[in-house]
Amino acid sequence: MIIKSVNLETVCGVTSKLPDNTLPEIAFAGKSNVGKSSLINALMNRKRYARTSAEPGKTQTINFYNINDGIYFVDLPGYGYARASKTEVEKWGKMIERYLHSSKQLQQVFLLVDIRHEPGANDKMMYDWVVSSGYEPVIIATKLDKIKRSQIDKQLKLIRTGLGAEDSLIIPFSATSKQGREEIYEIIDKILEDTV
Repeated sequence: MIIKSVNLETVCGVTSKLPDNTLPEIAFAGKSNVGKSSLINALMNRKRYARTSAEPGKTQTINFYNINDGIYFVDLPGYGYARASKTEVEKWGKMIERYLHSSKQLQQVFLLVDIRHEPGANDKMMYDWVVSSGYEPVIIATKLDKIKRSQIDKQLKLIRTGLGAEDSLIIPFSATSKQGREEIYEIIDKILEDTV
């Protein structure tokens, strides 16, 4: 996949109507500090296009990035941020759920989890939501550069078991070395071929 153009086209808040897009969409979901913006920036080949925030839990909108006028990257609000109030957390949950249930163009959900830790209750809930909405999530195990090579297999097994994701594809990813990016591009390219 060669990125020629990137445009943040739509930003949806809690009460916004979701856009009626005609291009395929791929969504990125994950905990607040899992490295979602870093992954999206790495895929878009831009340093700081997707806003990385010093304060986790800042992304409270659904952001639609138009890529090459051919596909949308959809950045869903980060979940599971401890300092957010219960009502805020519920709002984000409803937004994500509404998007999963109502998007007509959603082709794939990438669920990001931190490779260093066992998935938490929020990760498991998100995984189950995605599956119950009829999608088979691809799991991106972020922060690969933060662990030793010898630990990778053990951590991937922990993620698989923790999510109950027996058959899901898991891609280890590093925003620093860009390891895993080509595998993600291949999935996106296949979606583009299949939806033309």
